[in-house]
Amino acid sequence: QVQLAESGGGLVQAGGSLGLSCAASGLTFSTCSVAWFRQVPGKEREFVGGITWSGGRTSYADSVNGRFTVSRDNAKNTVLLQMNSLKPEDTAVYYCAARRFSSVVPTTRAGWAYWGQGTQVTVSA
Repeated sequence: QVQLAESGGGLVQAGGSLGLSCAASGLTFSTCSVAWFRQVPGKEREFVGGITWSGGRTSYADSVNGRFTVSRDNAKNTVLLQMNSLKPEDTAVYYCAARRFSSVVPTTRAGWAYWGQGTQVTVSA
C-alpha cells in the first residue's frame, strides 16, 4: 500500500522560511516524479512545484519561482520543499503527490496517482 506523509508545516511570520518533507512508504521516490500542491478553502488545489524522476528537473509556479525549492533525498526516500521569503498568500494546506516512471511534472491534480494527507502552513503578516 502506497502512503505519502507530509511533515514540517506550521506557523511562520512573513519573510520567514519553512521546510516541508514528504516521506513515502510502499513507493520508491527515486522512480517517481513528485510534486507539491497547495489548497485554500473554497479554491482549487494549485500546483506549487515538482521534480522529475529522470534528471531531477524542477519546475515551479510563477507565484513561488525563486522563493521555493523542491529537492529529493533518495537515501531517505523523501522529497523536500524549502520555502523562503514566505508571504501571507502562501498560507494553505500543502500536499505532496507522486507518479511512477514519469519524466514530466503535470500541473493539474488529475496527473498524479498518489497523494498525501496534507500539512497546514500559515504565514502571518
